[in-house]
Amino acid sequence: MDWFISLNPVLQGLLATLFTWFITALGAALVYFFKEVDKRILNAMLGFGAGVMIAASFWSLLSPAIELCEELGHSGFIIPGIGFFLGGVFIIVADKLMDKYSYGVSNKQSTIEETTKAKNYKRSILLVLAVTLHNIPEGLAVGVAFGGVAVGIPGTTIIAAMTLALGIGLQNFPEGAAVSLPLRREGLSRNKSFFFGQASGFVEPLAGVLGVVAAITMRSILPFLLAFSAGAMISVVGSELLPEASMENKNITTLGLILGFLVMMILDVALG
Repeated sequence: MDWFISLNPVLQGLLATLFTWFITALGAALVYFFKEVDKRILNAMLGFGAGVMIAASFWSLLSPAIELCEELGHSGFIIPGIGFFLGGVFIIVADKLMDKYSYGVSNKQSTIEETTKAKNYKRSILLVLAVTLHNIPEGLAVGVAFGGVAVGIPGTTIIAAMTLALGIGLQNFPEGAAVSLPLRREGLSRNKSFFFGQASGFVEPLAGVLGVVAAITMRSILPFLLAFSAGAMISVVGSELLPEASMENKNITTLGLILGFLVMMILDVALG
């Protein structure tokens, strides 16, 4: 623990998001061993990760944003409120654009018979783009959390930032599998399926470093960045993680959600 705390915050953010990407790759690697994985396990992990992200969005991001605003002499709810709202809207708009890209094919084009290879390629790109889109705000949130600790933002702690990375990593495991396993079922090779699965999480280290740098160099807009990240995470949880996980095994997902929230709360409040 001490060696990690002593590192440069940019390196901390990079290592933390490399960890989340690595967990994505582990999930994608299931394609080498299975064609199917028990959905109860994946849904429990999604629920747990969602619980951690919900708790972290307040204790690690939104609450520090409010405290910093008040410290800077601003209203405690205007800037964080705007940032939170825009972060959520960003994910909603991005999802709409993805839907348009996925289904906005003209009738003339849709009547043209595509080859199997072309279909597989298109499906691969869409899957990777969809998951990658959701990984950007997650990586940014981890980076901003570590950056907030580095500049001494009230309410931010290294434990909370690390726990946030852990929670995001846990929910990345089923996301990696959710990309690679369907592609394998469609006929892609194991290597290609794994590549697409792990590639969906590689954007997180890039976003993580960007988040740390932004938090350190632009303190005046840090409340907005913190709140924006919180809103984006809540939107991801509400629009993607919970609906996907609760389609089946709703009770297991709910239990995972409760446990994830509880773990994050204990670590942040008791140890932070």
